[in-house]
Formats: sequence, structure tokens, C-alpha cells
Amino acid sequence: MTEPSGETAPEAVEPAAEELREGAAGAPAPGPEAAEEPPTSEEPEAAEEPATTEEPGAGEVPGTGEQPGAGEVPGTAEEPTTSEEPGVGEESATGDEAGAGRQGGDAGASGGDTPELSDAQAELAAQRELRARIEARKAEKSGPLTSGAKLSGTAADLLAAVRAVEGGSASGSTLYETPEPAPRRPAAETAPAMTVRPPAPERPAAPAPGTTAAVREVLAEGGAPEALAEQVAAALGEGAVLREDPWQLLAVAGVRPEQADGFARALLGPACGPGDPRRTVALTVWLLERAALQGHTALEIQAVRAGLAGHAVPDPEEAVETAVSEAAVLVFQEEETAEEPDGDEDAEEEASAPEQEPAAPVLLGLDRYALAEESLADGLARLVRTATADTWEGGELERAVGAHGLVLHTGGEASRAEPVALAAAARERGLRTLVAVHAGDGRRAAGLDAVTVADLLSGAAGPGRDEEGALALDLLVVLDAPQLDVEAGAMLVESLPDGCRLVLSGDPEVLGAPGAGRVFADVLAARVCPRIASRVPDPGPLGELVSGIGVGELNQVEAPGKEVVIVPVRDAGEAVHRTVQLVADSVPRAIGVPSEQTQVVTVGHGGSAGTRALNAALKQRLNPGPGRFGGYDIGDRVAYAPAPGHTVTGTVLSADTDGLRLRCGDDELLVPRERVDAALRHGWALTAHQAAGARWPAVVVVLPGDAAGGLSRPWVYTAFGRAERHLSVVHGVDQALARAVAEGVAPERTTRLRPLLEALLAVGGEE
Repeated sequence: MTEPSGETAPEAVEPAAEELREGAAGAPAPGPEAAEEPPTSEEPEAAEEPATTEEPGAGEVPGTGEQPGAGEVPGTAEEPTTSEEPGVGEESATGDEAGAGRQGGDAGASGGDTPELSDAQAELAAQRELRARIEARKAEKSGPLTSGAKLSGTAADLLAAVRAVEGGSASGSTLYETPEPAPRRPAAETAPAMTVRPPAPERPAAPAPGTTAAVREVLAEGGAPEALAEQVAAALGEGAVLREDPWQLLAVAGVRPEQADGFARALLGPACGPGDPRRTVALTVWLLERAALQGHTALEIQAVRAGLAGHAVPDPEEAVETAVSEAAVLVFQEEETAEEPDGDEDAEEEASAPEQEPAAPVLLGLDRYALAEESLADGLARLVRTATADTWEGGELERAVGAHGLVLHTGGEASRAEPVALAAAARERGLRTLVAVHAGDGRRAAGLDAVTVADLLSGAAGPGRDEEGALALDLLVVLDAPQLDVEAGAMLVESLPDGCRLVLSGDPEVLGAPGAGRVFADVLAARVCPRIASRVPDPGPLGELVSGIGVGELNQVEAPGKEVVIVPVRDAGEAVHRTVQLVADSVPRAIGVPSEQTQVVTVGHGGSAGTRALNAALKQRLNPGPGRFGGYDIGDRVAYAPAPGHTVTGTVLSADTDGLRLRCGDDELLVPRERVDAALRHGWALTAHQAAGARWPAVVVVLPGDAAGGLSRPWVYTAFGRAERHLSVVHGVDQALARAVAEGVAPERTTRLRPLLEALLAVGGEE
């Protein structure tokens, strides 16, 4: 899981943030390509390319014999790429902050007077309620959380402890006390004939009119757009908070430090400066929130100091200490788990070597992610310890699940049949079993009784919960486990009763979760439970191609049935033109897959061949119309984000005063009017993050020249692997594709789950 955090709606930019860029007094309005923004691999942006040559004949496409990596495709020279700043609703690695997405959803949910909840609002409210329950359970412990509780004592004691840890004179573990073990929840009894679901959570109340008016007054005084008033009121409450600390504006989605600085100067005048403690604390939190968009749950302290220096903070070290002393951020230093020497020679070498192993780095994090990682580690350890070992007859996976409470299963798309078969066998044994997937489209291969993780957590599907919130399950099988972020993982594991077995299954080569964390990769690396590697290969030319990419090889494959077709293009304009031709004509005619079952996947939302440009061109060809209903027409293909990190594809069925009604697979759902702008986008073209966890009969992957900088091996592996029968590659990146597959390993995420698991479950799991 290498890429960002929480993809929400495919591409929307927060309207209020756009206005702020234009209206904040004294603040420069940097574009999305601001220098201090960390580049992302998801949305390379390029200048508009001119339209290209005449349309090639439809018959050219299937007959193409070129294969990826052959080095014969004439691509354009690589163009400079820049990173587009994500807005609300874009992928979390390149999208808005995970928390910001929730704020936007809250504001939208509270806009009406009707008591009826939409599916999205119910889902978000249920997640908040469950997270509150997790926090309450942790608070019942007699001591603070190991390495993760908020710091106690005086500020002076804390700062001294932090300096001691950094200096090496004290261990990071001295900052925390060891908590007593949490009381174990008894295993769920045999499920009754019917499980009663808890009532849907109440809709969060909207900010009081007086609060919104006060916030609007402060915003106007500081030269910020008054349209931000509801967002600010929902995030901060009283306007007095913003007046006393103008940099709190950074808590609102889409606001950048330069804009907050301009707002602060307008309110405070010469009283504010770059070293103002209010500014440095807010910037420290903002940096960690931005890191969460890239998948990090924590950052090394030196990286935070460097980020502060990049924003003109005069004393970054003091700024970090101030943020820690005010409990705005937490400090950690995990103890490394010593590995046993393999033999006498290793033992002798270890004895003779000087004991100067580098200490674990000091990390800074937000309590939100610290709580989630520690709750997840505790929950996984609880499942490991409370499962009753049993002897199950069957294959390797069944035997491992019978003997252990936590089992990992790895493999490609074809291997998904193994955990599905395991679930069927468990039901035959009389166990209460459920299969959960990441995307609704993934239920086709998992069976009709499978549910999405999002629906399971919200209570919209699944077995229901008991009074303590535990699911009535004996075995939960989670497919697409690499898409599980740390917060969803914590809520899911916390919902399982003692004695329940958990199987996490997925392909470790695909792109990581859209939210913060890398749950599947961290549990694999911790080696605390059995890991079963599937030996089932992905079949056919597509399987051969994708399997080679997984090991860093872009092979030429024989495709007698036109399973793989390469379409060379010179520039982005031609890439758009050829993509439309493929979807509308060539693939349906030559392959027999209709355009409704063909999905376009591209590197990012922006650029002249990103999702925006491609969706506009595809709509004009496949379903032209004026966009009568908020920019959409009946029959439009759309991508809907009911919650951050969860994208559902569908088609617009109708529109009324309540919103837009969509057909998503076999289900119909309503997108409330207030959520249309933020959570809905056209869906003929998606990013690879949005497409992860789903597959289509035919896929067209678009690689224009300006996309070269956004390619990596996990991205190519994920994009190419979405195709079931046919893959067309619109190829304009020349040798950059082969280099990305051979060398383009995505950057690692900084997380704490692995050392937490190793500390709780010191004995390695079975292989």
C-alpha cells in the first residue's frame, strides 16, 4: 500500500477552498503545484495539448502486434510533470485530508430538516459512533496506552523526556506506562434466528445560526470568503476560536498555509510572525495531516522539522517541542524487537561486534491514528490469543484457519477462489461466516452473500451486532485486504468477538489503501501469524503479463485472441481521441465487449488526458447532453464516494428534489442534493486507486506522455490487473513504462503497526 490516503469523490475541488485562493486578504493564492506540496504519483498535471491527427481506422486497434516493453513504440518526449493539489473527493493520496472529507460530509448531512438519513450519512455516523466506542473502551484501562497515550505531567517534564529520548540517554519506553490488559469480551453465543440491528444513528446537528453568523463575521474581517462559514463552524465551533488563533483555519479542507498566514495578518496585524507559537503548532498538525494523505500514520521528527523550516518557521526544533507540550501531537519511539541469531557463527559475530545499533527513530503522530493503530494491534492480538485451536480437514488454508485465530492469504486475482471456498466449507461446519470485499464490483467473484467492508461497518449489511457492538460471527474473510486502511481496520477488528477467526486475503503487489496506514503489509512483515501463499496462477496472456509485472518484468506475451493490444500515441490529445475510439467502437466491435462494460483507467485526475478530460470526451460521444441535473444526465456513468476511500461506480437513473438516483450493480441508491457536488463525478474514466478492488471485462489504460512521472510498478500492476478479458494500453510514455515496472517501487509509508504487533506477539507465526 504505497499510495495515498482516502480517495473520496474522484476529482472534486473544494469550492470554498477555490474561493479562498482568490479572496484571502494578503495571502498569495498558490496553485495546486505549490512548491512545498509533496509530489504525488496520482495526479501529474501538464499543459493542455493540442488536438492531434485524423482518427485512425477502427480496424487498426485489434491488429496491433506491439507489446509493452518492446521498445518499439514511438512515444513523445517526457514532459515536465507537476502535482495537482487534491480537493475534496479526490483520492486520498492526492485528495483532501481524511478528516476533511468527513467534515464535508457532516456539513452536507446537516443541511436539511428531514429526519431521514441517506446511506452515506448513516455510514459516516455509524463509523463515528463506533470510533467513539473504541475510545471509550481504551479509556477504561487503568493506565495510558503503551507508546500512544497523550503525554502527562508538566510541560517541563515532557520536554525533558523528549530531549532525553532524542539524545539517546533515555529509552522512548520510559515516556509511557504499561497498561493492564483490557478485559476480554466473551465469545458471541450461537446466533439467534434473527439478529436485531441497532437503530440508525441520529444525524449530527448543524451549527447554530448564531455560530455560523459569528464565524462569517470573523472571516469577512480577515478577508476570507464568507462561503467558508459553515465549514469553519462545523470544524471549530465558535468564531472566537478563529479570532484568537487565525491559523486554526488550516483545519478546514483545502486551506493552505499561505492563505492562513494572510488571514492571520489581516486579523492580528504586526502582532503575528512566522515564529508565533499558534502558527507553528497549527503547521505541525497540518504537516501530519498532509502526511496521512500519503498513507503515513506518523513521521520522523526530522522530517517534521524540515517541513516546518520549509514554511519559514525560524526554530523548527522549538516548534515541535511546543506542539508536543500542548498535546497537539504525540511522540513515539518504538523499541526494536531483537531477532534470534541463526547459529553459532552469528552469535560469535554478534558478541564481537560493538553494541552500537542505531536506535529506532523518534516519530510524531496524531492521536487519531495512534489510537487506531494501537486498537488494531490490541484487537489482532486478542483474536490470536482467544481462538480455540481445532483440526480442520482440507487444504493448507483450511488447516491453518482451523488452528489459528488470524491467518494471512496472498495471491493474484485467480487465488480469490480459495478464501471463498474456505468460507463455504466453514458454513458447512456450522460456523457463522461472512466474506467482505473492498468494492461492490468485487462481490461478483466472492458470491452474492458477500458484503463490502463499508456496508459492514455502517450496519447496512452483515449479521448485525450485540449490545457491545460485536458482530455475530465465527469467521470473517476479508478479500482485497491491501485496501484496508488503519482506521477501517481498527473498527473492523474491534467489532469481532473473542474467539472469532479472521482471514485477511489479498495481493501484496497492488496499490495500497486510499487511507492512512498499510495494514496488510504491516501484518505480513510482523510475521506473527500463518501466511499462506496461493499457488494458483492467473490464467491466459493477461495473467502472464500481470504476473511478470509483479516481479519487475514487462514481458511480451502472445495474445492470439487480442487479449492485449498496444495503441501508440504521440501526445495527450491523440491519447484522448484514441481512447474514445476504443471504448465506443473498436473494443465492442472487435472484442465483443460493450462500452458499458469497458473501464478507462488513467494516472491522475488532472492533465490533458486525466479523468476530467477523458470523462468529458467520453460523455460527449457516449451520452451527450446538457447536464440538466447538476451537470449530469440520465444514463451518465458516474463514480460515487459515499465515504472517504470508498468509490462506487454506477449509472444515473433519475433525478428529483431529493437528489440523483443511481443504479450501482444490482442496487439502487440516492445521492442527496447537497452531496452531489462533493461526492459524485463522471465515471467512464477512473484512477487506479479508484479502480482497485474491482474488475471489468475490458479495460483501457491511458498513459500519455505527461504521466511518466506518476508511474510505479504497483500502479501498473493494479491498472493492468483490472482487465478480465481484454486490455488495451494507449501508450505514449515510451520507455518510461518499462523503467517504472523494473525500478518504480513506490515509497514506503511510515507506520507503527508492525512494531506494535511484534511487541504484543513476540513469537513468530507459522509459515
